[in-house]
Amino acid sequence: MATATKTIDTSARPGIGFFERYLSVWVALCIVVGIALGYVLPSAFAAIASAEVANVNLVVAVLIWLMIIPMLLKIDFGALGSVRQHWKGVGVTLFINWAVKPFSMAALGTVFLAWLFAPLLPHGEIPSYIAGLILLAAAPCTAMVFVWSNLCDGEPNFTLSQVALNDVLMVFLFAPLVALLLGVASVSVPWNTLLISVVLYIVVPVIVAQVVRRSLIASGGQPALDRLLKALGPISLSALLATLVLLFGFQGQQILAKPLVIALIAVPILIQVYLNAGLAYVLSRQFGVAWCVAAPAALIGASNFFELAVAAAISLFGLKSGAALATVVGVLVEVPVMLSVVSIVKRTRGWYECRAMA
Repeated sequence: MATATKTIDTSARPGIGFFERYLSVWVALCIVVGIALGYVLPSAFAAIASAEVANVNLVVAVLIWLMIIPMLLKIDFGALGSVRQHWKGVGVTLFINWAVKPFSMAALGTVFLAWLFAPLLPHGEIPSYIAGLILLAAAPCTAMVFVWSNLCDGEPNFTLSQVALNDVLMVFLFAPLVALLLGVASVSVPWNTLLISVVLYIVVPVIVAQVVRRSLIASGGQPALDRLLKALGPISLSALLATLVLLFGFQGQQILAKPLVIALIAVPILIQVYLNAGLAYVLSRQFGVAWCVAAPAALIGASNFFELAVAAAISLFGLKSGAALATVVGVLVEVPVMLSVVSIVKRTRGWYECRAMA
């Protein structure tokens, strides 16, 4: 089947920013700073940890909101109407995001952490590590997908509509999917905390972001929204880094005692990214999806909404948990790995499109 390709004007489209490009560097610095502060100011970290309501840490909740809401402001749920134009690409990403990725991550986490690497890991923390990986995989990426799509000249309308659709589905599917897989991984599911996390970190931020977005566009148009997004960008990244400093402040002793844990947790994450990106890319080619849709489809299928995963892990298992540490490892590897996926799909464009010319 021949596929039509679409020429995308990239002259006015932003590439990856300075902070996003070196996010892994900032995360590494947060590890050092967090561990150091955890030793120097243990009482301060203890006070932060005690500021909880219904197992939700208030300080972290504020930071997570500062991370998530600016990202959700970029989402136009009116774009859902364009889903029909790219239904094959949407179908591929929905299949990967909701039917493959969470289950493959649970399987990979079990195989590597519970079996192959078990002698090298703290035995009591293994279920918590797997739970963190499940939380990471159960939340499809939102904000950073726009960056990856821009870098590979992806179809912007497809990316926008797919992200909007995933955000809607997360409201309904995140909690039951996580509960199902945590049960499979033999982790007790704190339902009350899980439901609070969904409301606090998905439902409420989506509503707040859409109210603010519509108000701004109604009063000042797209330029007003762009100005707000530009102003909030550094705040969002700063909140992410501050959250990581807190996490590593609490995890410092464990990290120093067993630095190999970070590398071992990263293994199933890396395999999962390339597995799902490759599967989405190959399926898109098989179904005759245009490359400008297949490229972001592969990236959406592979990346994770790590901000939500971090928040949920903290709420469900605590700041000092192995689950929180596992989600942070996801942040650490996200940028370099996704940049490599961008490079792969761009370099293989000729192979992908030769099917259309055959």
